[in-house]
Amino acid sequence: MSRLILSRTISNKISQNSLRYSFSVGINQCFKRDFSPQKHETWRDENESDNVPKVKKRDGTFGQIDKNRGFVDYHRNPEPYRGPLERVFDWNEINYELPQHDEVERTVQAARCMDCGTPFCQTHTGCPVNNLIPEWNELVFKNQWQDAIDRLHKTNNFPEFTGRVCPAPCEGACVAGLVDSPVTIKNIEYAIVERAWDEGWITARVPKYRTGMSVAVVGSGPAGLAAADCLNQYGHKVTVYEREDRVGGLLMYGIPNMKLDKDKVARRVNLLADEGIEFVTNANIGVSIDIHDLRTNHDALVLCLGSTMPRDLNIPGRDLQGVHFAMEFLTKNQKRLLMTQSGNFESGWDKSFVSAEGKDVVVIGGGDTGTDCIGTSVRHRCKSVVNFELMPRPPDSRSPKNPW
Repeated sequence: MSRLILSRTISNKISQNSLRYSFSVGINQCFKRDFSPQKHETWRDENESDNVPKVKKRDGTFGQIDKNRGFVDYHRNPEPYRGPLERVFDWNEINYELPQHDEVERTVQAARCMDCGTPFCQTHTGCPVNNLIPEWNELVFKNQWQDAIDRLHKTNNFPEFTGRVCPAPCEGACVAGLVDSPVTIKNIEYAIVERAWDEGWITARVPKYRTGMSVAVVGSGPAGLAAADCLNQYGHKVTVYEREDRVGGLLMYGIPNMKLDKDKVARRVNLLADEGIEFVTNANIGVSIDIHDLRTNHDALVLCLGSTMPRDLNIPGRDLQGVHFAMEFLTKNQKRLLMTQSGNFESGWDKSFVSAEGKDVVVIGGGDTGTDCIGTSVRHRCKSVVNFELMPRPPDSRSPKNPW
């Protein structure tokens, strides 16, 4: 039997018997989730002269969209993903290319934000970058989208990335979730930044003055790009060094294309280059470039390095053929995909691609990376997938032990 084992950060002390649960995914399994948008019903009086319809509330009445009782009057309606039986046959993003919610539905969802006294969504438990979530929810409700992207960029360098791949702990921290479903914060963030790109509101911000100081940033992942962006806006001359052949680090080669399209990464990188940041690829610091040369040629050095040393699983059978680390599997797949898209596949591929086609796949680890391995294996047309996860299965709804 042909098998492919993909391992992700599992402690050496873990044996198969200690794995709490597993689940299998069949390629031809029936998908029960409804992926069509369940929009709020609207109604217009024939004598009304404005373009704002009345919206049906939970109690069955119709009225103008009201934010004072929005979380009571309206139900949560997240933007739908593309249907699973459609998206498993391609590498395109799971999001629809165009928004599925109209202007009215987006306003209704923004109206559900409670304007609570203590917005846990933007604290350290809800948002690692402390996004000003209630503020830009309010601005979307008022149809002030350009102000909303300004507030979003106050704390978040790249909302088009977080709006796609962030696991949205803000929604788990949403106060409305204590008594009902949380606000669709991630959808609203995504809608704000994509509208800003479409409207041309996101443009190159070239610093008016330069300090004369030079900074080298090693690593072009999310941390490296964010550091480079901030330092450049302060007026320093910034050069980013990347070991791989493309800029982006984890954004480019770690996160699969179906979660984050690489054209979206290139869009932001090109903007940063237009703002004056220089990028140097194939720069393996300590190998192709001496670290002392960097320190000599720059006034400051910022290390924004990701971990490329996976945690191994020291158990019998680890040395068998077909056992791979997750990032090896994902990175080689993404490189192959990009080569195919650019037309350089036949001349540039070294035949080191790890394929799950026709294999029974076991994925050890149930986090984001494990999920990425599952999605990639399914798109390879694997025979079956089994996922081993150390932790207990999370509840279907908010746990009493998760008050915020």
